[in-house]
Amino acid sequence: MIFQNFILEHIWNLKPYSSARDEFKGKEGVFLDANENPMGSGVPEKWNRYPDPLQLTIKEQLAAIKQCNVDQIFLGNGSDEAIDLIMRMTCQSGIHNIILCPPTYGMYEVSASINHIEQRKVSLLTNYQLDVAGILEAIDSNTRLLFICSPNNPTGNKLNRTDIYTLIESFKTGFVIIDEAYIDFSDEPSFIQELAKYPQVIVMQTLSKAYGLASLRLGMAFAHPTIISLLNKIKPPYNIGGATQEIVIKALANTSFKKSSVSLLLAERTRLIESLGQIPEVLQIYPSDANFILVRFKNSNELFNYLISEKLITRNRSTVTLCEDSIRITIGLSEENDKLVDLISTFYVA
Repeated sequence: MIFQNFILEHIWNLKPYSSARDEFKGKEGVFLDANENPMGSGVPEKWNRYPDPLQLTIKEQLAAIKQCNVDQIFLGNGSDEAIDLIMRMTCQSGIHNIILCPPTYGMYEVSASINHIEQRKVSLLTNYQLDVAGILEAIDSNTRLLFICSPNNPTGNKLNRTDIYTLIESFKTGFVIIDEAYIDFSDEPSFIQELAKYPQVIVMQTLSKAYGLASLRLGMAFAHPTIISLLNKIKPPYNIGGATQEIVIKALANTSFKKSSVSLLLAERTRLIESLGQIPEVLQIYPSDANFILVRFKNSNELFNYLISEKLITRNRSTVTLCEDSIRITIGLSEENDKLVDLISTFYVA
């Protein structure tokens, strides 16, 4: 793949900003280079020094966990930063377009709208799988990005891997973005292991779900080193704060938490599905490979509002394409799931 053909010329030729911590990477010395406050921070912790702009310690941990190389990893302020940077790197408003497959993660559309990029929407089929023929028909010479979310949000299901391979191998005008935010709850292998074979693929993951670090906002993109170097070139100099980096380093070292939380949530997902299946007004429970389930209810809007009145918050997806009468339910703790089932049962009896 000749990457330069699919990257905007001004991005490819951009001379990036060089921060003080880019120019000197040592950790010891008298630092009079970055206009920092030498007095500290006004709190017991000292946050007065700028953080590592490339987050190398975290990337070394992730490289071991994800079985890839450090130069294949980009870290952003949530996956949303990577989505935005990829669009700005590849798409010129008024010329290029991207393909989305609703229902799917809403930030693809929002980011494209902010960047004034044409969106071609090819809805999933009624079984929530990819419309491969429709996608291939929508592609033209100016299509730069194809977004695939698997396991998909808000439907929860993994997408047919054979279909994804077909699209990767057929799409010749840009990059296939595979969003694996929920991969830790699926038995599907990550496409990270396919990057050497498919340099046109960019994989996104997150620490918000299985690792329990949603508040820190750290997303990951995995790609060919050329793509990673371009993302690093156009990102803000210090896009991941020092406090976030310090906490993430500790969290990644605690390997048992992620394993135990995934195990518990998968068991609770099974139990919740079984419990909801006993309620006649539950019209359909869609297959899930994520830490949530999409459920179609009788009188879903009224049920959603009732649950809110009882201080139990779910996500009403009834207005989303192909998700009519459906509520998305995140898998909670055992007692939280029990409360949910009790409240739903009470609503329909009343």
